[in-house]
Amino acid sequence: MRLGVLTGGGDCPGLNAVIRAVVRKEIRDFGGTVFGFYNGWSGVVANEGEELDVLGLRGTLPRGGTVLGTSRDTPYRTEDGLELAKQTIKDRGIDALIVIGGEGTLSCANRIQEDGVVNVVGVPKTIDNDVGGTERTFGFDTAVAIATDAIDRLHTTAESHNRVMVVEVMGRNVGHIAVWAGMAGGATLTLIPEEPFDIKRVCEALSRRHNAGKFASIVVVAEGAQPLPGTMDIAEPTIDEFGHRRLGGIADAVAQEVERRTGFESRVTVLGHVQRGGTPTPFDRVLCTRFGVGAVEAAHERNFGTMVAMNNGMINTVPLAEATAELKTVHPQIWSAAKTFFA
Repeated sequence: MRLGVLTGGGDCPGLNAVIRAVVRKEIRDFGGTVFGFYNGWSGVVANEGEELDVLGLRGTLPRGGTVLGTSRDTPYRTEDGLELAKQTIKDRGIDALIVIGGEGTLSCANRIQEDGVVNVVGVPKTIDNDVGGTERTFGFDTAVAIATDAIDRLHTTAESHNRVMVVEVMGRNVGHIAVWAGMAGGATLTLIPEEPFDIKRVCEALSRRHNAGKFASIVVVAEGAQPLPGTMDIAEPTIDEFGHRRLGGIADAVAQEVERRTGFESRVTVLGHVQRGGTPTPFDRVLCTRFGVGAVEAAHERNFGTMVAMNNGMINTVPLAEATAELKTVHPQIWSAAKTFFA
């Protein structure tokens, strides 16, 4: 079989590990070939990429980013994009396409499958862990580890200066990173998109802690967290060319309100893109390898229009339509456990 592979959406630790596994499994076990498209769907439209082999991908298992490049583009953004993509698939002789991406990239993959452009198998990639149908997406474990390490370090400086430290982590629509890192790092409070917060209650909780003689606090805020309507003014986000909200700044707004209402000195740390850069954790390296192998096996079983997933610790497949139907939010049980330790 001749497989194509692409990486779409934001970069994420483990992308190269998946590519490596796809290439090794297809070439070594099935005797096929693999063509890597550059810059996500853009490479399919523009017919740009390269032949991939086992030797060329040596050393990429621990490497962050993606050797193929990535973008948020899709063949549906221009009038001739879909026809150009079809021609590329024909010219390159692609039998099936392994699509590595998050909700947006996989939604496009599902549409590509339905429109008969090429048979696809998806691989769930996002540090937000918000793709449905799978317990875990790769990149999440690495992002949580990075955020937890930062929170651990901020505890000491917060305690030295008796400050409130507000830490902004990624999490556009869901708060998985914030909840996990907040619990692992012993945060005083965690604010997530699923649960609009009341700044008055946040300040009351911090005041109780302060009055009890604990003058240092860590507040973890997901970038997509929102205050309850009418409780706090925040700036409206701008929209990028792909229709996504440009988030960021909620931690600044929270810190300013905390300092104004309580008088506690407050400082902000925005982790930003550092959470999805650099080398993947051992867990993510193994998960990526299993996903890559599973995707190739699914292609050879002609199990198209599906996404590889991890459920109960095992790799299986789920329909792409099901996986992209809705975002996976923080489970109430996990949120309840986290709130047990709030101030």
